[in-house]
Amino acid sequence: MTATLTETPIPSTSKAPMYLGRQILAEYYGCDSDVLHDNKRIEELMLEAARQAHMTIVESVFHHFNPYGVSGAVIISESHITIHTWPEHNYAAVDLFTCGEEGDPQAAFSYLLEGLGANHHSVSEMKRGYMPVLRREAMLAR
Repeated sequence: MTATLTETPIPSTSKAPMYLGRQILAEYYGCDSDVLHDNKRIEELMLEAARQAHMTIVESVFHHFNPYGVSGAVIISESHITIHTWPEHNYAAVDLFTCGEEGDPQAAFSYLLEGLGANHHSVSEMKRGYMPVLRREAMLAR
């Protein structure tokens, strides 16, 4: 199963990035409930997703809830990747946030799509920190 995200090109006359980062919010449906319930497996998938995306792992923390479900975060130099699972609903919600131009969150998204065994998904992408607005706000603050 291959997943793709589409990006709307943003016109720019400068080589400088127009945004501070990208945030991809992914919902994975029809996932393997055994995987979603397995704290260790979820952590392995998330760490490998970060590696697949060429992100720099700083640390990770994962917690298994009783009776079921896992929440976890991989802190990366570029920002973070988080997950929350609901095995009883075969569902996982993932947040992939990257700052700058480093890393490929699309690769992490695709790796998790396959690793979680999802049969369908929903994705939203946001550009974060629009530079012209940040510059204007900095000027107003002076």
